Amino acid sequence: MSTNIELSRIVKAYGDVSVIHGIDLTINPGEFTVFVGPSGCGKSTLLRMIAGLEPITGGDLLIDGERMNDVPAARRGIAMVFQSYALYPHMSVYQNLAFGLETAKMPKAEIAERVAKAAEILKIEPLLTRKPKQLSGGQRQRVAIGRAIVREPRIFLFDEPLSNLDAELRVQMRVEIAKLHNDLGNTMIYVTHDQVEAMTMADKIVVLRAGVIEQVGAPLDLYNNPKNLFVAGFIGSPKMNFLTASATDTTLNVAGGSLALDRPVTGATTLGVRPEHITLTPGSGAKLADVRVDLVENLGGQTVVYATTTDNQPINIVLEGQSPVTLGENVAAHIDPARLHLFNADGDAI
Repeated sequence: MSTNIELSRIVKAYGDVSVIHGIDLTINPGEFTVFVGPSGCGKSTLLRMIAGLEPITGGDLLIDGERMNDVPAARRGIAMVFQSYALYPHMSVYQNLAFGLETAKMPKAEIAERVAKAAEILKIEPLLTRKPKQLSGGQRQRVAIGRAIVREPRIFLFDEPLSNLDAELRVQMRVEIAKLHNDLGNTMIYVTHDQVEAMTMADKIVVLRAGVIEQVGAPLDLYNNPKNLFVAGFIGSPKMNFLTASATDTTLNVAGGSLALDRPVTGATTLGVRPEHITLTPGSGAKLADVRVDLVENLGGQTVVYATTTDNQPINIVLEGQSPVTLGENVAAHIDPARLHLFNADGDAI
């Protein structure tokens, strides 16, 4: 069951304060779309308007071609999973899953069938007789997701559902939600401020800032071809390095030296380079800069180097494996010029 969603010039205002500024977006049937951006960018507000929990100030929301602006939330065919599990503490897991269906006067046999199906999908069959206080955080979140599954909605909405979990559980639940999407095939919209979640789960990422869309695309499209400095700095972990630079035809002046470019460029003021694209191995690309090593983090599978260029610009480097780099060492950083990102004074990619 897959559903198309169209947002046309969607606006949200609280009195004279506008927080969503004319958003246009298409979410295709069966797509896993992630809204990502810093706190206050409007991603949760946009999700709540789609859910029917916030009135739309202007524009049109269409679900499968039907205008939904004034349709009550209960009639939109949507199920929502929140950051808070909001389980009934006095009810068993089975009762929590069944409660909404019982309220809707569904036959007991169908309720039992739906609960059993959701429990099987989420691997929570052994938990059905337990109370929420007997569950771990990850188990409670599975129950919250199960409560959405039993409704058999057209669309699943997730509002930062993993924020209350520890790091290991977040990774585990990330995988489980992605598998759930593959199994069910429903249209899903997921809100997070964690760009790692966005990169690993999404078919399509929508990057928001201050109530407007900065860029929409597949995760690797945004990683490889960021539209501007904001997207370049937000997508990717660790964060992209930004160095002050200037270009003269096919020469880039940066960090006290120069770098030959593979194309003529004018107007560049910032060089962007991802930490994982830099190497300290001589001959492994063009020389980017001479750097002083300020800190080394040996993670086993990777070595993270925090360094400073000769003109005092900070630069972070991620090396695969275990590297013999030492604190205070002066080394040359190299990069393939094809992996550079250039931006003009307005912050737009060149």
